[in-house]
Amino acid sequence: MIVNWLRQSKAASVILTVLRLYVGYVWLTAGWHKLASGGFDASGFLKGAIANPVKGPDGTVIFGWYIDFLQHIALPNTHIFNTIIPLGEFIVGLGLLLGCLTTAAMFFGLLMNFSYLFAGSVSSNPLDILVGVIILFAGFNAGRIGIDGWIIPFIRKTVFKSKLTMKGNNQTVKGDQSIIGNQTS
Repeated sequence: MIVNWLRQSKAASVILTVLRLYVGYVWLTAGWHKLASGGFDASGFLKGAIANPVKGPDGTVIFGWYIDFLQHIALPNTHIFNTIIPLGEFIVGLGLLLGCLTTAAMFFGLLMNFSYLFAGSVSSNPLDILVGVIILFAGFNAGRIGIDGWIIPFIRKTVFKSKLTMKGNNQTVKGDQSIIGNQTS
């Protein structure tokens, strides 16, 4: 019931716009500060996450697979992560602020939020995840007051056409009809 309201209500689209602008501002400024300083280096964070992994009450490492990822993939390729982290944060923030491909932007924002949590950085991530999940569940309605209000209908009309033209048989299928061989069912 609440998901339907989030996805269809005009009042929800206004509330979602406010939430989207908040999270977008958080991401955009985080990315911008890293880009503008020109000296962002993730190696210290990565080494800290590897040296002090998230542990359970009994002292065992909870996300060992993520520590392996940091140690064997991220740390040796820090120069790549030094570029994609600030750019990713900035692009996610820009997408959310403009309401452009909102669902995709929020998905990648949540992916980064969870990455920070797996590394042991709590910060504002729980709040960002809560708001992000609401935006993600809302789908198109979260970006309706934004560029998505124009771009998503255009994409649906041009990319996901309701007509399927079969070139070999010169048959056109509309709606949810299907063709098997030369017969329609």
